[in-house]
Amino acid sequence: MEVVSEEVEEYSWREVILPSLIPVVPPPELERETGERRRGRDILVAVDHGPNSRHAFHWALAHLCRLADTLHLLHAVSSVHNEVVYESSRELMDKLAVDAFQITLVKTVARIVEGDAGKAICREAERLKPAAVVMGTRGRGIFQSVLQGSVSEYCFHNCKSAPIIIVPGKDAGESSVI
Repeated sequence: MEVVSEEVEEYSWREVILPSLIPVVPPPELERETGERRRGRDILVAVDHGPNSRHAFHWALAHLCRLADTLHLLHAVSSVHNEVVYESSRELMDKLAVDAFQITLVKTVARIVEGDAGKAICREAERLKPAAVVMGTRGRGIFQSVLQGSVSEYCFHNCKSAPIIIVPGKDAGESSVI
């Protein structure tokens, strides 16, 4: 019998050290608090610098996160070695982590990955096995999305390890009044 080696696509990523003003919660001391029931869930939120991404993040905090959950923030960039890109992404993650702590008191972990956003989100979802993957829409029309494709559509069709929640932009529910 011959062993077949599977090609695993390597990718670059950097963990983000979040602000120290957020207190670190010590691990539970009692045995009854360490069981699966009290552990909380992992929730993956794909973020970028756009307003629809921030809206999806706040939607996840308001409708999905509970006290014991861990919120995983993910931002895909063209290069994790470009310090300007990394610093702007780190600042975004810092702001979101502080918001998450102030609003719902959840623990936040942040990661910046290099590469195509759709593939990176699916790869992280496969690694984490979260309760849900939350992302916003870019706000393009249906024709533009069909022609160019979209990250949310790619994840919806290719991410098999977690349910995908696509949060429409703020303006999606509003009708224009003439």
